[in-house]
Amino acid sequence: MSIQQQAQVAMSAIAQAFSPLTCHILAETRKGSFSFTLVNEHGIARHTERLYPDQYLASERLQTVIARARKSLVA
Repeated sequence: MSIQQQAQVAMSAIAQAFSPLTCHILAETRKGSFSFTLVNEHGIARHTERLYPDQYLASERLQTVIARARKSLVA
């Protein structure tokens, strides 16, 4: 699987993990990184983060990112 395909899988996992919040994703295909911003129902950004391939290629590291983002949402 190419880095772009793996990034797409990670982006999908993040979007699904935070439903019903809106997840805006901006990908930089040249470097394989992407950023995501979680937006609540009022259009207010609640969390934003940039991920690099070493953070999303391994599923356990991606789960760590998701857990950290969830923690920031309840804080």
